[in-house]
Amino acid sequence: MSEQNFYFDHEKLHVYQNAIKFVVWLNEILEKVEKKYAVYGQLDRASTSIVLNIPEGNGKFTSKDRCKYFDISRGSALECAGGLDVLVAKNILTFEEVKSGKAMLKEIVSMLVGLIKSNSNRLYEPEVEYKIENS
Repeated sequence: MSEQNFYFDHEKLHVYQNAIKFVVWLNEILEKVEKKYAVYGQLDRASTSIVLNIPEGNGKFTSKDRCKYFDISRGSALECAGGLDVLVAKNILTFEEVKSGKAMLKEIVSMLVGLIKSNSNRLYEPEVEYKIENS
């Protein structure tokens, strides 16, 4: 995407651009897979979820909300990695056919983790020793 084609801030994010590239790659891979397999629809939905949750998260005003959607996107990317493993395990595709997609997913997950970590206001519950006092 060239700079002039950006209408929204999320389009400038490399992770968003990579997620779109993964969807294009996966679409070509899914042409080799029969729609009767459950993993076909699951991969289609999960790959779409990667892309759709990035702009939704990027548009949120609080860091906690942004992280929530980036984390959903990360989970969907990991789900896609598992889906590709299923295709290989069921001998529907070879590892060589899915290797480049898994490499794309690894980069996407890494970038999403970076976005999550860069939101320094993310809330964590501090470690607290819980105990019940007898009255």
